[in-house]
Amino acid sequence: MRDDERKEIWDAFRDLVNMKPGELEKWLASDESRSAGQHNDGGESTGHASGRRILDMLRTKKGDLSDDDYQHMRKVAGYIRRHLAQRPSGDVRDTRWRHSLMNWGHDPLK
Repeated sequence: MRDDERKEIWDAFRDLVNMKPGELEKWLASDESRSAGQHNDGGESTGHASGRRILDMLRTKKGDLSDDDYQHMRKVAGYIRRHLAQRPSGDVRDTRWRHSLMNWGHDPLK
């Protein structure tokens, strides 16, 4: 992956993932986090698994991130952008929409 691609992906990821590692870790341990999103055969949701990976990437030095990590960062940024465009009306504080976004590292109330 070219350096300019990495920079573009990094910038988008850092702009959209607005939860700090400690916040994301605490969120991922909650019942609300585990119940949000699409679950594969009753197991962990796609977003929850992504959140665990995002947490690892946030705690990794930038220079140690792999091309695969950058591909996932691109996926995360795309998901967050698409999901934000589907914001429901009204108070979103305790909604599955917000909880799903938080699994992907973005709290829309921040």
